[in-house]
Amino acid sequence: MRPLTGITVVTLEHAIAAPFATRQLADLGARVIKIERPGVGDFARGYDERVRGVASHFVWTNRSKESLTLDVKHAEAQAILKRLIREQADVVVQNLAPGAAARLGLSYEALSSEKPGIIVCDISGYGDDGPYRDKKAYDLLIQGESGFLSVTGTPETPSKAGPSIADIAAGMYAYTNILAALLQRQQSGRGCHLDISMLESLVEWMSYPLYYAFDGASPPARTGASHATIYPYGPFPAGDGKTVLLGLQNEREWVAFCDKVLERPELAQQERFSSNSRRSAAREELDSIIVAAFADLTAEEVVARLDAANIANARANTMHEVWSHPQLAARNRWRAVETQNGPVPALLPPGAGSDAEPRMDPVPTLGEHTDRILAGLGYAPGDIARLRSEKAI
Repeated sequence: MRPLTGITVVTLEHAIAAPFATRQLADLGARVIKIERPGVGDFARGYDERVRGVASHFVWTNRSKESLTLDVKHAEAQAILKRLIREQADVVVQNLAPGAAARLGLSYEALSSEKPGIIVCDISGYGDDGPYRDKKAYDLLIQGESGFLSVTGTPETPSKAGPSIADIAAGMYAYTNILAALLQRQQSGRGCHLDISMLESLVEWMSYPLYYAFDGASPPARTGASHATIYPYGPFPAGDGKTVLLGLQNEREWVAFCDKVLERPELAQQERFSSNSRRSAAREELDSIIVAAFADLTAEEVVARLDAANIANARANTMHEVWSHPQLAARNRWRAVETQNGPVPALLPPGAGSDAEPRMDPVPTLGEHTDRILAGLGYAPGDIARLRSEKAI
C-alpha cells in the first residue's frame, strides 16, 4: 500500500507550482481531483504540443490525477465543489489569482468551520498578506524579485534558470508542508492553513549568496557556469572541443589536481594558489593554466585523469543525452506513463520506497472523470446532462 492511499486532494490549480505539488501527492497514492474550466482546462495544457501532441509541462505535472470540469462562476458548480470538499476532501490546494479562492468560499476559515480536519494549502506569488499580496507572479518575475537573476548568468548578462525554479521551489514546500500537516492531523485531529509563497520559497533557496552579501558586503559576481566563490569549479574545454565540468572542495583535492591532472605538482606549493580565496582571486591566471593543460587531451582523457585523482567531474549533457543516461538506465529509473496519444517515458520519482512503487497512472484528458465523480456524489445521468447543457461542467 502506498503512503497516502485513502487521502483525497481537491485542487484548483494551473501552471506548475500547485500541479507539481499535487502530482507528488498522487505519486504517493493520494486521490487527486483536479478542477478545470470546461472547454479550456488548466492553461498549461496549451503551452506546447511537444509530447505526442500534449503539452510538456502538463505531462510532467499531471499524471495520476482525475479531471473534473466545473465552471466555478456557476452557482450549482460552486455547490458541487463545496459538496465534494465537504464529503471527500482531506486536503484542498489552490493557486488561483490572489483572492479568488476566498471569494468562492474556499478559505481555510470558511471550510474549517464545517470540516475542522481540512488542510488548506494556498500557493501564491507573495503570500496571503503584505503589500505585494495582490500582485501577479510568474516564475521569471520571482527569479528577479528574489535576487536570483543578480547572481546567475555572465558579468554582462543576467540569465534566468531554464526550469521554472520558483514554481518548483513553491511546489516542493507545498508538498512537504502538506505531508507534515497530515502527520500533525493524525495526532491532533485538526487540519490547518498553509500559506506558501513563491518569493519566500526561492529566497530560502538563495542560500549562501544571501549570506555572502550579509551586512552590506559585496554579493557574489555572476560567473556563468563557474562557481562564484570556489575555484576551480566549473566548465573547462578539452582539446576535442567538448566540455568537462569539475569541482574542487579542499586543499587535499587541490594538491591531487595539480599532481595527477595538470601534471604540475609545483603549483600546489605556490603561495598565490595556496587557498580557495587566493585561487578565486587569481582565477584568470589559473584558468589559462588549466585550459592549456587540457588543450592536448580529449574530454575522455581529462575525465580519466580526474577520476584517477578522485576529483569530482561530469559531462555537460544535452537533453537528448539525459534521455539515454547510462546511470539512469542501469538503475532502471524509467517508467511508461499513458497519455491520450500513447505512452511516454517518465522518471521514477526520487526516493521511491521499496514497499510499493509510486503511482504513475495516465495523464487525464480534460474532464475525463467528470461523470464518474458526479455519479459518486449521487448525481443521476439526467442531472449530469442538464449541468452539461447549462455549461456548469
